[in-house]
Amino acid sequence: MTDTTAARSAAGGRSHAQVQPEVTKWAGWVIFAGILMTMIGVFHGIEGLVAILRDNYYLVGKNGMVVEVDYTAWGWIHLITGVVLFAAGLGVQTGQMWARVVGVVVAVLSAIVNFVFIASYPLWSLTLIAMDILVIYALTAHGRETKLV
Repeated sequence: MTDTTAARSAAGGRSHAQVQPEVTKWAGWVIFAGILMTMIGVFHGIEGLVAILRDNYYLVGKNGMVVEVDYTAWGWIHLITGVVLFAAGLGVQTGQMWARVVGVVVAVLSAIVNFVFIASYPLWSLTLIAMDILVIYALTAHGRETKLV
């Protein structure tokens, strides 16, 4: 008689062993999303510091952006977004629920910020938007699987 059979017999036919959900390949994608979040956070931080320290670095004048804003203010937005994304990315890699929620919200905001910034650096902004979409998908569709790893 196996341990499971003995446990069922002792409990009147019911098993007290908890069934653990199976870890799938998507858990790796969620960890990948966390790593992407930290990278995007660093990228935002660099963009933010450049905008704060060198107003004339970006090629588009203030009138050419989707939203008219001072590059210094825009730099602070990028810097703050970057710090939050970096921290949430570390949290996602450790399986924290708060980090998944923050990650989705900030990835959406990051995509919007990069869309507004698209006139300055179109290819770079589109690259970051694509990375944000990957993060949102991994965290919303498969985020709970990091708790199992």
